[in-house]
Amino acid sequence: MGTLEMLGQRLRELRLQHSLKQRELAEFLGMTLRNYQRIENGEINIPTLTLCALADYFGVTTDYLLGRSER
Repeated sequence: MGTLEMLGQRLRELRLQHSLKQRELAEFLGMTLRNYQRIENGEINIPTLTLCALADYFGVTTDYLLGRSER
């Protein structure tokens, strides 16, 4: 599994664990729903600041989101 796919999978898992909708995260990030969906589907790369915002939001590391760490 590639990095973008891992990022999407981990974001999806965290979003579901927190009972969030994709639209809620899209609004938090200031992007369209479709753009957020493309992130979860592993279709697009995201800016570093967006990655950091997501890690902070969920209380995980950027390495975890990218599949470089299991914690």
